[in-house]
Amino acid sequence: MSDSSREIADPSVSPAERYERGLALKQAGLHQAAIDQFEMAAVDPALAVKAYAQMGLCYKLSARYEEAVPALQQALKATPASSKETVQILYVLGRTLESLGRVADAMESYRWIRREDPDYRDVTERIERLSTRRQTMAAKKTPAED
Repeated sequence: MSDSSREIADPSVSPAERYERGLALKQAGLHQAAIDQFEMAAVDPALAVKAYAQMGLCYKLSARYEEAVPALQQALKATPASSKETVQILYVLGRTLESLGRVADAMESYRWIRREDPDYRDVTERIERLSTRRQTMAAKKTPAED
């Protein structure tokens, strides 16, 4: 067993320490190594929300948007209803969905945020822009495309 394998499998390292290591690795730009640490930290229910959210951010920073979505959805599942964290995670999820061109899903996230916190960041502008984009796309459809 290599030193790195032993270190990863070391049960004496607590989930909280794994989370802190993950943050340091993320800061250093080592996103996959950070994701590995956050996965191990997520076993602790007290850290699950933060760990999954950080995994989603690392995937997003690595332009791995398809992988970011389920990580962010896991964070939402672990989040207490109507919390500040929920709004923050939904915003990152909305931005990620937008990057994937999933306009309807992004709009759903932004609309939920607007109900909870109408003044959150640029949510109102994003909803308006995406709504306009959807209307423009719908208007460009020919009758044969319907």
